[in-house]
Amino acid sequence: MTTVFVSGTTGFIAQHIVKLLLEKSYRVVGSVRSTAKGQHLASLMKSEAFSFEVVENVEIPGAFDEALKKHPEVTVFLHTASPFHFNVTDVEAELLKPAVNGTKNALTAIKTYGPHVKKVVVTSSYAAISTFSKETDPNHVNDETSWNDITWQEAKVGVYMGYRGSKTFAEQAAWDFMKTEKPGFVINFVNPSYVFGPQAFDSEIKTSLNTSSEMLNGFLKLTPESAVPSMNGGFADVRDVAKAHLVAFEKGLSNERLLLNAGRFCGQDILDVINKRIPQLKGKVPVGQPGRGKEITAGLCKIVNDRTKAILGFSLIDLETSVVDSLTQILNKLKM
Repeated sequence: MTTVFVSGTTGFIAQHIVKLLLEKSYRVVGSVRSTAKGQHLASLMKSEAFSFEVVENVEIPGAFDEALKKHPEVTVFLHTASPFHFNVTDVEAELLKPAVNGTKNALTAIKTYGPHVKKVVVTSSYAAISTFSKETDPNHVNDETSWNDITWQEAKVGVYMGYRGSKTFAEQAAWDFMKTEKPGFVINFVNPSYVFGPQAFDSEIKTSLNTSSEMLNGFLKLTPESAVPSMNGGFADVRDVAKAHLVAFEKGLSNERLLLNAGRFCGQDILDVINKRIPQLKGKVPVGQPGRGKEITAGLCKIVNDRTKAILGFSLIDLETSVVDSLTQILNKLKM
C-alpha cells in the first residue's frame, strides 16, 4: 500500500486531499502543528490508515526531518502547508519567509531523509501565475507557462500583494531547488485560482472560515440594501483541486503546473446564483443587476488552461454548483 505524506493537513484543501487519499486506499501521514489538532483530524478521518506527526513550525530549518525519519515508507509527498490569511502585521516575516522557507525545508528533508520518495506535489496558486497589473487587461492571456513578475519589495507593500508574492517566491524556490540539488524525485505543482466549495467535514463549519471560504460566507452577512461585493477573479472547486493533487502524482507527470480554473466570477454572479438557487436567502441579500456578471468579467484577462484540462481528464465543477454546495452546507450547519 502506497504511503503519502501530506503537510499542513488541517487546511481546507488538505482535508479534502486526505479524505480522497483514504477513500482510494492510500496510507496517509499528515503533518499538524499540535497533537490536539492531529487528534481532532484523526477523529474526523476515522481511519487506521491515517496517522500524524507534529511539525510546529515549517519555517524552522529541519522542520520535517524527524517526521520523515520516522516514516521511510513514504513514497509520495504533497506539500500543502503555506500561510494563507490576511491577519498580518509584518508581511515579510509572516507570509513571504514562511512560505519560501517552508517549501525549502520540505524539499531538503525529502532529499535527505525521504530515500523512497519519488514524487512530490506542491500546492501553489494562480497568484504565482498572474501579475496583478495585467489582471484587468482583457487582451492579456495567462496559461500554465505564465509567471507573476512581482518583486520582493512590491510584495512587502501590503497583505494582498504579500500573499501573491509568497506563492510566487515559494514556487520559484521549489523550481530552483530542483535545478541546483537535482534530487531523486520528480515535482509537479497545482495552481488553483480562488478555491470555493464545501468543507470536507460539516463539523468544520464555523462563523468565520478560512480565507477563500470566507469570501462566500460573507454573502450570508449581507442585507438587501448592501452594495454588491466588488470581488472578481477566477475560481475552482476544492473537490477538483484535491483530485488534481492525486492526478499530479498518479499520472506519471513531471515538471507540470496544473492551472485549476473553472471560469471567471464576480460578486454579481454569486448573487445571481444565491437568488436563483437558495430560497432561504431570497429577499435577504442584494439583487444588484442580474446577468451583468459577464460584462464585468469580460474586462479581466483571459485564463487558458487547456493543457491542464487535458491532463486532468475530468470536467470541472461549475460556479453554481460550487456556490450552492458551499452556502447550503453553512446554512444547514449554522441553522441560518
